[in-house]
Amino acid sequence: MTLSQDQTSAAYDAIVIGGGHNGLTAAAYLARAGLSTLVLERREIVGGCCVTEEIAPGCRVSTTSYVASMLRPEVISELRLPDHGLRMIPCDPAIQVPFPDGQVVPWWADRERARQEFSRISSKDAARFVEVDDQLKKLARYLQPFFLEPPPEVDLSAVRGWTDLFRVGKRFRGISSTEIAQLVSFLTGSLGEFLDHQFESEKIKTMFLANNVYGKHGGPYQPGTAIGLLFHLLSGGEHELQGFYGHVMGGMGSITQALAAAGRKLGVEIRTAAPVGRINVRHGRVRGVVLENGTELGARIVLSNADPKRTFLGLVDSKDLPEDFVFAVRGIKMDGPCAKVNMVLDEEPRFTGTSPLATPLERTFYTLVPTLEFAERCYDIAKFGEIPEELWVDCVVSSNADDSLAPPGKHILTCFVQYVPYRLRRGNWDEMRDLLGDRVVRKIAEYAPNVPGAIVARQVLTPLDLERTYGLTEGNIFHGDLRLDQLFFMRPVPGWSQYRTPIAGLYLCGAGAHPGGGVTGAPGRNAAHQALRDWKKGRFKEAIA
Repeated sequence: MTLSQDQTSAAYDAIVIGGGHNGLTAAAYLARAGLSTLVLERREIVGGCCVTEEIAPGCRVSTTSYVASMLRPEVISELRLPDHGLRMIPCDPAIQVPFPDGQVVPWWADRERARQEFSRISSKDAARFVEVDDQLKKLARYLQPFFLEPPPEVDLSAVRGWTDLFRVGKRFRGISSTEIAQLVSFLTGSLGEFLDHQFESEKIKTMFLANNVYGKHGGPYQPGTAIGLLFHLLSGGEHELQGFYGHVMGGMGSITQALAAAGRKLGVEIRTAAPVGRINVRHGRVRGVVLENGTELGARIVLSNADPKRTFLGLVDSKDLPEDFVFAVRGIKMDGPCAKVNMVLDEEPRFTGTSPLATPLERTFYTLVPTLEFAERCYDIAKFGEIPEELWVDCVVSSNADDSLAPPGKHILTCFVQYVPYRLRRGNWDEMRDLLGDRVVRKIAEYAPNVPGAIVARQVLTPLDLERTYGLTEGNIFHGDLRLDQLFFMRPVPGWSQYRTPIAGLYLCGAGAHPGGGVTGAPGRNAAHQALRDWKKGRFKEAIA
């Protein structure tokens, strides 16, 4: 049930701050275990950054996140999301890159079909593609189990630390020394250097680039960017397929609507337009929350789906946290490098080089990034606070996959854009919003010349808009950059990677916790299970005072 904001104060077993997909996931698992659970969402709708919103009459768009890739199969099945309306169809091709010479290269879901496509460019690279794909998928399978469990507590002075290291070691049983070296290389090396070593064709290299470093700081030649090759091969979707990409029918908001419906059926209460002003802490223990309108709500445990900086620097009084913890949180690298541009068109985009026999689904996904050098140059400009003239644009003609998103004759084009700076060297984002939108349209026009004249509505979401509207500190879509020093037992900060916080009963359940960003549901599920483990030990059973 959804409650109005003026409900009188009540005590709950658990309160979840933020109705994004991880918050809703956590709430559903808590309620399934029998805890009275309330979700508080600051916006008028639930979903966080996983929403479908109308940007013109009858025209709906996935305004922020736009394709489902690593949504955990366990979350889908355990919460019975298909019973609540969730339906996804595979993106096929999963990636498609139009090049300046007019050639459009698809990466088909079927590997043999993809190999044959790539052999038209380079028979040597096509054969190598199969070998690399096998290598990457095998290494990704070693990492898969860590997605749904807390990272190890690296403390060799305690028995628990040794137990955690033993648990991690078991996951790598059977791994060879060569594979260990490969894993270390992927964790620390650059995507560009790996691709230069493996392939000869710039186009084949670009196909791999088009599937990596999304929303992440650093061009493809920056250390640590190779990890995306493994990250995007973790399984996802209803059938647990490695490297799954899916179009969500009804837009990405169908995921969070299904999660909300599943939660409500389990007893979760959801309150929208209910921004939390602060987390109530007494004597080192969480006691509930205070809304911005002054309403106090008591709870034995609180889970925050907000990012770490918003949670610990904005909602918690610094006196209730250790100084070194606050210092570490302040140092989390955010500074989001991406934006979104959403459009309604009165004719379908016509990308030069697309086969006249291509089906609507095959005319849905286009990534506009011609070379690795182009991407590196784009990042170099953005990191100094400038908006690049030439941008990396991911285009999804989502109405081709789901014609319910727009009325007949209208088409939805949603575009993910990088690299752009959160902090501008000159001016501000309110002044530069249209400039960014114009540059995105100009880039698209190089490949689909009919688009500029077909636009009937346009929405530009700058990094500042992502912060103001969707609550993402510094516009970072992952609640903290995905880099080696901010992953695994270092996420969100060293010593606090297992969803607990220095405040007893307060947990972090969003993308700022392990395993990080993307629409996976993993942080929410993991945090809920951690809280339930503590709950079963009787730590929070006393009455709220």
